[in-house]
Amino acid sequence: MRESKNLSQEEMAEKLNMSVNGYSKIERGETNSHIPKLEQIAKVFDVHLFELMADDRNVYLISDNVNNQGFNVIGSSAEIAFEIQKLQMTVGHKDEIIDFQKREIGRLEEIIKLLKNAHAN
Repeated sequence: MRESKNLSQEEMAEKLNMSVNGYSKIERGETNSHIPKLEQIAKVFDVHLFELMADDRNVYLISDNVNNQGFNVIGSSAEIAFEIQKLQMTVGHKDEIIDFQKREIGRLEEIIKLLKNAHAN
């Protein structure tokens, strides 16, 4: 991406207020970057953060794990698109899911009540 914008590593490092060696390590994948640095890089390239972290084989998703490692590979572009679609469907039907769960709770409470009455007799 840097090369397609005709930028040198030196220019990128300058734009990001970091050493050339530090930027070079990010580019080679030798170090993980935290979200603010990745956001800066995406801004320099004028792309969305997820676009920055995608390549032909993999999509990288930012993780907020215990070690704060930055990002992890989670799968191909097709797989992530499918997962996003599933999540959008779930969010779209959240009210229906909540209503269903409330009805199930009501049914379970009725069963509990019947069992208590049967046990009391």
